[in-house]
Amino acid sequence: MDFDLRLVRYFTVVAEHGNFHRAAAELLIAQPSLSRQIQRLEQRLGARLLDRTKHGSRLTEAGRAFLPEAEALLRSAELAAAKARAAAVPAAITIGYAGGLIVTPAVRELRSRHPDVQVHTLHLDWSDVHPALLDHRVDAVIAREPFPAGRLRVTILYSEPRVLLVPRAHRLAGKESVTLDDFADDPLVRYADAAYDAFWRIDPRPDGRPAPDGPLVEAHADKLEAIADGRALALAPAGGGNITLRHDLAAIPVEGIEPCKVVIVTRAGERGRLVTAFRESARSSSHRSRF
Repeated sequence: MDFDLRLVRYFTVVAEHGNFHRAAAELLIAQPSLSRQIQRLEQRLGARLLDRTKHGSRLTEAGRAFLPEAEALLRSAELAAAKARAAAVPAAITIGYAGGLIVTPAVRELRSRHPDVQVHTLHLDWSDVHPALLDHRVDAVIAREPFPAGRLRVTILYSEPRVLLVPRAHRLAGKESVTLDDFADDPLVRYADAAYDAFWRIDPRPDGRPAPDGPLVEAHADKLEAIADGRALALAPAGGGNITLRHDLAAIPVEGIEPCKVVIVTRAGERGRLVTAFRESARSSSHRSRF
């Protein structure tokens, strides 16, 4: 039978609500039009599916028999469409990266596997990871947690120790390593995002005390300037390349605190072949070397 899936969906929504008015509101169509569409479906099937009542509608015997099959039909159509989208190879993919992470090995591997595809890269601020993916400016991102992860799929690639950034003249500069107790009273630069701030300042501390406040910074360069100027210290990823251009700063490994995680992030439910291929390339690259 040649089904119109739109009519089948209309029927399942009316069956769910038991009311044409509420179903029409959900479907964003006029109630008289919805009634006509259901009648078309009933005529096509040769059976009445719904009885209209003063209080709404109820399924007939035929309707109760048809409903589970209708729902299965819609699920099957949705699955078929998803598989078709997943099998289609797009002509281009854009890879985002944040926090000084180097994605060259994974991107090079993806290009070698798909020489006919345009692979672009785009540097992002950590706060732009979430919106850039949902806005489809990028298709995958290599970044460090934390960041908002709603509607995203996050895959951990590896963990990375954290270091303490201090000015060269600081009392801790030159030490092989430090613990949280060594800088418990030193102010740390602050960040606008609450989750990011809590992680990178270890706020509150394990004993419940708040972390001493340093200046609020927005840009990476401003953070480094605040440290070099002696106004605050900062925790940073060990592989972040934070001081390569600042000879007046020192990075000291911190023992006894949770490491940060380097992750690959994609949109939840994204099954495109190139996105899957890049995820595999990122994993294999992370096993051979660190970003």
